[in-house]
Amino acid sequence: MTGEKTKEGKRHIVTDTMGNLLCIHVHAANIHDTKGGVYTFEKALYRYPTIQAGCADGGYRGTFRNTFDEFHNIRIDISMQIKEQKGFQVLPKRWVVERTFAWLNCSRRLSKDYETSCCSAEAMIMISHAATLLNRL
Repeated sequence: MTGEKTKEGKRHIVTDTMGNLLCIHVHAANIHDTKGGVYTFEKALYRYPTIQAGCADGGYRGTFRNTFDEFHNIRIDISMQIKEQKGFQVLPKRWVVERTFAWLNCSRRLSKDYETSCCSAEAMIMISHAATLLNRL
């Protein structure tokens, strides 16, 4: 679980361990990451009730983690940046979601923020991901 900030809003996605898109939520930039992340992960839990654990980056360590520990009894691992790190280093488990964002940004329509509504942005992300998966067959 991670979010990406665009010019007009934020994108939150939930992926499986292979990087396949399970759930997407696009919202305005004035909503905090933890609230948008809670909504997105709850939406993924509704669609896929067999999810037993999750992993998120450091931006989700507060309200997000507490919500799923208390109300859903799901373990959330937070991958924090290593303090002694020099230069770029891949963080464990987080690279799967970052790789999915990289796949999505290869789509010309998603490279800039062309969409005027959040629903059309979510639809274009799903179409782009479906095209990526079909190209791999």
